[in-house]
Amino acid sequence: MVDKSPIPLDDVFHALADPTRRAMLRDLARQPRTVGELAAPFDISLAGASKHIQVLERAGLIQREVQGRVHTCRLDARPLHAGAEWIRHYERFWNQKLDALEALLRADVAAKPAAKPAAKPARKSRPPRRKS
Repeated sequence: MVDKSPIPLDDVFHALADPTRRAMLRDLARQPRTVGELAAPFDISLAGASKHIQVLERAGLIQREVQGRVHTCRLDARPLHAGAEWIRHYERFWNQKLDALEALLRADVAAKPAAKPAAKPARKSRPPRRKS
């Protein structure tokens, strides 16, 4: 499978690897946010939030608009499509392997003669108890 997307999948998966960045993307899926609004739920500085945002920008997952000192970020989910396609390829691969395994197991079970239930072992009789 050849990656022909302008944004390398490595950048997308790297961006998604961090829980803070994933949370920022979830927030941006609701509506555009400023850098301060994106940073607010986390115990990070604006500089730390800006570094996360830069990673998301490099992956093409967000677009930043600057008006004066206000930086507003918007989600651009298009690069996620390439990642989803990559995952779907391997999902199909594993489904085919598991289907083949299931077919082999079913054929193996069908080829074996039905086993007769084992007879219960006879109980040994105990000598009667003596009364004291």
